[in-house]
Amino acid sequence: MSNIEEKHSTLETIISQRKEKIKQIKELGVNPFSYNYSVTHKNNEILENYDKFENKEVAIAGRLMAIRKMGKASFANVTDSTGKIQLYISKKDIGEDKYKLFKILDIGDFVGCKGIVMKTRTGEITVKVLELELLSKNIRPLPIVKEKDGVLHDTFSDKEQRYRKRYLDLILNPDVKGTFVKRTKIIAATRKFFDEKGYLEVETPILQPIYGGANARPFETYHNTLGMNLFLRIADELYLKRLIIGGFDKVYEICKNFRNEGMDKSHNPEFSMIEFYEAYVDFNYMMDLVEEYFKNIAKTLGSLEIEYDGNKIDFNKPFQRISMFKLFEKYLEVDISDYGKEELIPLCEEKNFEFDPKWNYGQFIDALFGEFVEKHLIQPTFVTDFPKEISPLAKTRRDGNEKLVERFELFIGKEEYVNSFSELTDPIDQRKRLESQAKLRDQGDKEAQIVDEDFLQALEYGMPPTGGVGIGLDRVIMLFTGQTSIKDVLFFPQMKKENE
Repeated sequence: MSNIEEKHSTLETIISQRKEKIKQIKELGVNPFSYNYSVTHKNNEILENYDKFENKEVAIAGRLMAIRKMGKASFANVTDSTGKIQLYISKKDIGEDKYKLFKILDIGDFVGCKGIVMKTRTGEITVKVLELELLSKNIRPLPIVKEKDGVLHDTFSDKEQRYRKRYLDLILNPDVKGTFVKRTKIIAATRKFFDEKGYLEVETPILQPIYGGANARPFETYHNTLGMNLFLRIADELYLKRLIIGGFDKVYEICKNFRNEGMDKSHNPEFSMIEFYEAYVDFNYMMDLVEEYFKNIAKTLGSLEIEYDGNKIDFNKPFQRISMFKLFEKYLEVDISDYGKEELIPLCEEKNFEFDPKWNYGQFIDALFGEFVEKHLIQPTFVTDFPKEISPLAKTRRDGNEKLVERFELFIGKEEYVNSFSELTDPIDQRKRLESQAKLRDQGDKEAQIVDEDFLQALEYGMPPTGGVGIGLDRVIMLFTGQTSIKDVLFFPQMKKENE
């Protein structure tokens, strides 16, 4: 018999044995799957306030994570959402029938315990159990985790399995919970920040007849009743702009977007963003607001200095604001501000940088920036002066430079977190830009944007000067929790089929 077959056989045997235990429990007159339990205190509340709880009665509940069965008295650890606490269980205190029940229990079972808080001879805070109830019987065994001197060994450490079975990851790796608690705090702080700035939180369609607002491939579905194709949104930009046109001055949406594209450490096909738009302001105003937002999140979490991917990030200082061409000058050691596509091709050849001759000027600039500049942007840096070809929704620079637009991206720790424009409000120019994007699609660029006639019609009714921003919330959460993979900040990241 192979090891795999042995393991499978052992698992099946354990499951069979535990199902048999359910019968034994029922024969004791106990329901192995209880309906409720009145909890009076959480474990950490007791552990952190022992003087208050010493010799007091408490009722706690949680999952058994360690059992040391002995003769007439035993110890166990029970874990709730706040942490673990030790139980002392004796036949004398709970009675023979309940002690018989305890002897049947396994690691992974949920129990409720009423008892007195005390310390053992070794000084460990413990609940001396007076009443024991089984709340839910575990059938499938948890992966083996050993603990010695407060250190976990043989933890559930297979990354792929942790992502696939996040519930086991949360049970067996308690620190993981901290990341997701911080995630909730960051989203709550984000909502509070914009609410206090007078923004109105809104909701826009996830299913859209025409997708737009970003350069990305969509997921497509079909509505049976309407008999039409629909797309999962890739961005909510064009709908939020419709609300600015409709008379709202400040709107934001915390949303899920979906992009049918590659996956890596910073990309998941389903991801969270916040987009916000404000009338009568431009991208310079939004730069100030974004800097304030990031500093506010850092303060909320307790420090304006953090460590991320081996680098110390300092939010105390003003964020650097610099043209991407100044950065090219520094890291490529050449001034390319006056270059066209014709000059960029020999530069790429000189730098041994692979390129597609079909790229337009903007695509060349974008690719060169990604290869030669981004890796140097550690401290918070606003990068400005993006080419018009890759910014179809942004206004051209007000100084008359038709090649560039009023746009910034914020980089921290080599990653981009924010994209912002002085929004294009000229419907004639906007139509030309989207039609240029449509030509790129016809030439094979599946991520180019398409012409949205309804949006253009809305724009023709008039849109005030507007600043708009999109922030990748998952990346913000990665930054402030010190995680370098987006999978570590999503409860259930998208995965390949198992065994593929």
